[in-house]
Amino acid sequence: MARIAVITVALALLCTAPALARVSANTAALQVALRAKGLYGGTVDGIAGPGTRAAVRALQARRGLAVDGVAGPRTRRALGRRGRPRLGSRPLAAPARGWDVAGLQFLLARHGFPSGPVDGGLGARTDAALRRFQAWAGLGADGVAGPATLAALRRSPPRSILTFAAPLGVTPTDRFGPRGAMFHTGQDYPAPLGTPVGAAGRGCVESVGWIDGYGRVVVIRHRLGMTSWYAHLSRISVPRGRCVVAGDLIGRVGSTGRSTGPHLHLELRLRGAAVDPRTGGL
Repeated sequence: MARIAVITVALALLCTAPALARVSANTAALQVALRAKGLYGGTVDGIAGPGTRAAVRALQARRGLAVDGVAGPRTRRALGRRGRPRLGSRPLAAPARGWDVAGLQFLLARHGFPSGPVDGGLGARTDAALRRFQAWAGLGADGVAGPATLAALRRSPPRSILTFAAPLGVTPTDRFGPRGAMFHTGQDYPAPLGTPVGAAGRGCVESVGWIDGYGRVVVIRHRLGMTSWYAHLSRISVPRGRCVVAGDLIGRVGSTGRSTGPHLHLELRLRGAAVDPRTGGL
């Protein structure tokens, strides 16, 4: 039995490792450049899938290059200013633009500090996200992405360090991760208006009220720097300061803020960095 278990684990690692390895900031920067040329309409996810390769081939055909679907030096040059410079070749600060800025934006989003669209422009929102990440990582929050900041961003994204319970008894739909050129920082639970929402874990209510985009929202502080966020609520059922356990009623499903229909948007954050709720068991 022990031998079978070892083989099973080894096979699981072999299956998952390539999927993780193919997520690349450089591929995300390539997708941004191809989107700007009108050649790629997919998600900026850093994965060199069929859509990305087809867009590269279309660019190569348009520019009279060898059509091999590989974004080599000549193909990068054909992208103009969006194809350079490489990530890590210079310190990045506002108002820089280019391939490396798109890669930086993608890495910031993956680490829980999205700054709006991944578009290759280091404006005020990216500057703010960069400084928040630097503070989170224990670096000088100077708004300059140098070697230390990039080294921290190349580490694995943060994960939940607690296990949570589902706030609703429905299967989530829109998960954590890239969405078009944006990044979705939580996961959504579609449910009828007024459906009761339960706390995802033991903690105390840190804040209640209205936040632009989130609408009516409850934030619960848990142990070890974890918080859970419950957004788009139609009604809030707990006051600030109340302590709750998993399953306690905290509000009801709504469609407040930027929302296309009734659902709960749930976020988990570790010291302010948004993390994939699936790493918390959701």
